[in-house]
Amino acid sequence: MTIPRSVADVLTTHTLVEVECIDRMYLNVYVPGLQYAPGLVAYVHRQLGLPVASTAPLARITDRFSAAVHRFADTRHIPWVDFVRGQRKDDVMHEHLRQFTAPEGVVFVGRAQERTPLFRTEKRRDAVGKSYPWIVKTTGIVNHYYFYCVDADFGPFFLKFCSYFPYNAKLCINGHHWAQRQASRAGLEFTALDNAFAAVDDPDSLQAICDRLTGPRIDALLRKWLAILPDPFTDADREAGYRYDLSVLQAEFSLTQMLDAPVSGRVFFEQVIRDNLDLGRPDQVTLVFDRRLMRRGPRATPGRFRTRVITEGVTPSLHVDYKHTTIKQYHKQGRALRTETTINDTRDFHLGKRLTHLPALREIGFHANRRLLRVQRLSHDPITGADALATITGPVTTAAGTRVPGLRFADQRSHALLSALLVFRLHPNGFTNKDLRTLTGELRGLDPDTVSTGQMTYDLRRLKTRNLITRIEGTHRYQVTDLGLDTAKFLTCVHDRVLRTGLAELATPTTTPGGLRAAATAYRTAVDTLTGTAQLAA
Repeated sequence: MTIPRSVADVLTTHTLVEVECIDRMYLNVYVPGLQYAPGLVAYVHRQLGLPVASTAPLARITDRFSAAVHRFADTRHIPWVDFVRGQRKDDVMHEHLRQFTAPEGVVFVGRAQERTPLFRTEKRRDAVGKSYPWIVKTTGIVNHYYFYCVDADFGPFFLKFCSYFPYNAKLCINGHHWAQRQASRAGLEFTALDNAFAAVDDPDSLQAICDRLTGPRIDALLRKWLAILPDPFTDADREAGYRYDLSVLQAEFSLTQMLDAPVSGRVFFEQVIRDNLDLGRPDQVTLVFDRRLMRRGPRATPGRFRTRVITEGVTPSLHVDYKHTTIKQYHKQGRALRTETTINDTRDFHLGKRLTHLPALREIGFHANRRLLRVQRLSHDPITGADALATITGPVTTAAGTRVPGLRFADQRSHALLSALLVFRLHPNGFTNKDLRTLTGELRGLDPDTVSTGQMTYDLRRLKTRNLITRIEGTHRYQVTDLGLDTAKFLTCVHDRVLRTGLAELATPTTTPGGLRAAATAYRTAVDTLTGTAQLAA
């Protein structure tokens, strides 16, 4: 019986570099005292000096701010983009970024109409029928200004302002971009992998850099660019205490593990998915997030707990949901295993949204990634299996640089060689070139005399290079190794008892189909029904 191993244990022998880093952060930029109607009333009275609370005077601030944004772009010759519905803003950024050569600055300014919370004035009447203005919080579709920038420390980021009071904004950064720039300044040699690191000469120093991304550094980024970009608030407003603050809307905490066999990484991850489809169950989520869940009673834990497998193109990803938090695991760009916890609501963990809670959020996110790997189980090590299969069936290169072709699976000549090993293992004195030529010729239905000695020397080299046979010292005889016996037995059984038998059943028409053919027929019927229902049939 094979004892299941944790994914963390299996990865120990296959990981070249691993890095924990804050990835994408989406932050709310807001003035705390202006998020509710009483705060707006106080602002109108104190800052604007108006006796009647109304949103009408705020229109002048909106006009002034919008004019300042246009003037900022015009005077600095910054490209202006009016986003259209459905347009991917990141794609526009990448396009402009390719032409941006300055070490720091605004790449372009974008404008989009989006729905957002805002204040409006409505007319109400008192008990005697006299009308009066009343401020209510509602939503509306208004202009938003996107400033896509490059910072010398943080790299690409954007800051989005709403053009209506209270002029809330959103800040989006990527921690990996910050870490890459700091690593370059520190003189570390590394290879970037999009928002990750593919290789680095000093992993410990790189991890120390990633750990230094803190709330005060992010706050300093905001203050720096608020002083550069147009600001809807005046100096007098700021002196009166109307200053922007930061809170966390979304934070991604990632663990990237570069694998020693990238080609086998996909095989490994697909096995992880097959063996761990129950991770979203409450009992498993409890282990991952170290939280107690109550599924019944008046204090039942709210939220959705599930496991999903989502495929984009040919890349599958595993998603585990806990309340508003998701752990996503996927094979990144065919080279690394990426595990990332995305916290969409800090209150899932009884924490406030202020940026001051970032240290606690880091601990929760990174621990969840590690705990997931410890909870996940594998019935076997698929990377080792994939490497072993590739070694047998694919070409290998010797220490001297000689390329030795593989034993192609299901190839008649290769199958005859493997079958011969099962016989020769029973020969105490081993076998010779001639013995192998005679037996494999018969297995292939050939006259052994038509098989040349050179062909057998070629086959002996293929077997010996893969340690399936070994030469008896001082002789021209060979013995089958334990690995050779086990490999030959397994591959010949798979060929003769599984592939040949299964394909014969699928290819032979019969009125009483076996289980394999019945399953194939049911699958085809289900696919045909689905495409017909969706009107996809040709």
